[in-house]
Amino acid sequence: MKIKKIVKKFFVLAILLYVSITFINQQKSLNAYSNEKLALKEKIEAQEEHHKSLLATKENISSPEYIEQLAREKLDMYLPNERVYIDISQ
Repeated sequence: MKIKKIVKKFFVLAILLYVSITFINQQKSLNAYSNEKLALKEKIEAQEEHHKSLLATKENISSPEYIEQLAREKLDMYLPNERVYIDISQ
């Protein structure tokens, strides 16, 4: 009788230990997935903003203002008789 009680207590303790370890491991996994979900959500938002800026550029690409800006920034082209000041301290 005493041995049966000890064996029952051991099994109950073993089951409780197994359940608690499983719960802790699952909680760690859930936290990791939650962090990954937040990171991916931020990445999606950044890509959506980039997509919006690309769409805006696509809309303005044939406008004279955009072409002039691009010529000034990328090709260092300026209008005739335009004064260009260069900062030599840089």
